[in-house]
Amino acid sequence: NFFVRRKILKRLNFLEATPVRVCKHEESEEGKISIVVPKFRNPKFNDWFLGKRRSKNFLVKLDKNGSEVWLLIDGSRRVGEICELLEEQNLEEAVNRVTKFLTLLYEQRYITFRELQETDD
Repeated sequence: NFFVRRKILKRLNFLEATPVRVCKHEESEEGKISIVVPKFRNPKFNDWFLGKRRSKNFLVKLDKNGSEVWLLIDGSRRVGEICELLEEQNLEEAVNRVTKFLTLLYEQRYITFRELQETDD
């Protein structure tokens, strides 16, 4: 549920959170990332609705800055560390831009946060 996920995110100390990728990705020759998102969670629906010839996934293409952030998400770096690395590369307003971008990725279920995984266990 969108509202439940947003409420959880508000309780989290965002800069201390550790993002973790949930989806796979593809990298183009230019270094841009496309997130590979399955069309259905249950693989049975893929065959039933899509058949054998249609793609089972869709791609979410990221721009240069989004691709840089995605590649820095490795499951061990905290959001604050990612922001510091991007500030060193002269990305203006890195903290604001990165937190908004990661919030969007979390809401779309492309990433989660290690701290949330630990509370679910």
